[in-house]
Parts: sequence; structure tokens; C-alpha cells
Amino acid sequence: MKRWLPFVKSDPTVAVVRLQGAIAATGRGMLNDQSVGPLLERAFTKGKPDAVALVINSPGGSPAQSSLIGARIRRLAEEKEVPVYAFVEDVAASGGYWIAAAADEIWLDATSIVGSIGVISASFGFHELMERQGIERRVYTAGKDKSLLDPFRPERPEDVERLKGLQAQLHETFKGHITARRGAKLPEDRDLYTGEVWIGQQGIDVGLADGIGHVAPVMKEKFGDKTRFRTYGPRRPLIGRFGFSVVDDTLHALEARGLWARYGL
Repeated sequence: MKRWLPFVKSDPTVAVVRLQGAIAATGRGMLNDQSVGPLLERAFTKGKPDAVALVINSPGGSPAQSSLIGARIRRLAEEKEVPVYAFVEDVAASGGYWIAAAADEIWLDATSIVGSIGVISASFGFHELMERQGIERRVYTAGKDKSLLDPFRPERPEDVERLKGLQAQLHETFKGHITARRGAKLPEDRDLYTGEVWIGQQGIDVGLADGIGHVAPVMKEKFGDKTRFRTYGPRRPLIGRFGFSVVDDTLHALEARGLWARYGL
């Protein structure tokens, strides 16, 4: 009732947004700007919160979706003048850390994994298997690079060089985001952009996080013991409740499983 009574100050409110999963443009259970955007919009605007807390558990994924989510967080934080705090659970690595860095402060559990500031691509080569099986590959393109890194033909040095050039561009963008967000907190004498990861206090020591702490105690310490929490999370699509899109879900689950496995999770 306090919020409806004039001259009576309401208890502080923190909007909590859970960001759980690998990051990809499509796929049920994946984080992307389309699915996360409405949650963030509501969290920053509904009830004029005193802060937004992001609970992050992500091994990364799409650079573009990571950038879109991070940019939306910053835009809303600046427009609404609301501070943002990130709380990492198991992991905020690669694109997961990109999103965490959009917060004003990053808090970890003593066992949280952070970092992996790099870019990776992986594929397979099947051309020798096809030769042994007598399978002929027929591909016709307009543009000599249209079949770049085709896994069914021998690897070409020029394709690898081109891929590394693309990765370098993405890496520079990633590094620029982290440098802009973490700034003076990062050590000048250490390269943190090698793809390495750190656990708990190690992540704090190298400037990638600000402290060990969990949502409720940290937020109550900052805003008072009477702080109230309003939680926002994704709703499961109706079609998913009845088990449809099984093949699509399985493929995305396998992709996500590979991302989590990099960190032993």
C-alpha cells in the first residue's frame, strides 16, 4: 500500500532477470535478443526499480546476439537511470561474459567461471571419407568464395586465412566492449584476451569481476534489509509444452551441450 500513499517512501525494489542458457539466434531455451528483450524491457520499466540484477549462467554462443543483448541492457540502464548488477552462477564465459560486462558491477560465486574472451570456429573434414566411399561432391557457385571452408573438400589455406581475418574483427569488437566496460579495473600488464578462463577470486584479481556475493545479500547490503525482489524469466512457448519441434530442439540441445562441455559442465 505504501506506493499509493503520498509522502510515504516505498521499500526498495530490485528487478531480477535470469539469463540462463547458450546464446543463439534461434532455438528453444537459447538466449537471444528476441526472447530476452521483452524481459529486460519489463524489468527496467515496471514499478520503477531501484536496480536491475542479472543472474547469468551462460557458456556463450552467438557474438551478434551477445552484442545485441548487451547493448539493450546499456540503453535501458542509461535511459531509465537504473544501476545494473550481474551475478554469475556456474559460468559467464565468452558471450556470457560479454553480457555480464554490460552491468555496472559483476559478482561471482567462489566457484564461478568467467572469461573466455576470444572467438572460436569448429568444423570437420569429410573429403577423404567421401573418396574412400566413392562419393562425388558437386557444388556450383557464382563467386569463388561462396563455398568457403566447405567440409566436403580439402581445406584451402586462403579459406583459413579469410576465416582468421573474420575472427580477428570479432575479437577486436569483443575486446573493445570489455575495455570500455571494465576500463581502469583491468590490469595494464596482463593480456586477458587470450580465451583463458578464471574461477572465483581469480576473476576478481584480474579485474573481470568486483566481488564474491549472491543476489539477495548483496542487494540488501546496498539498498537495505527491506529490499523487495521482482523476478522475470522466460515463459515456455505453448508449442514446446506439447513436445513439438523435437528435431530442432535436439539439434540446438546438442550445440548447447558442446558449449557447456568446454567448461566441464
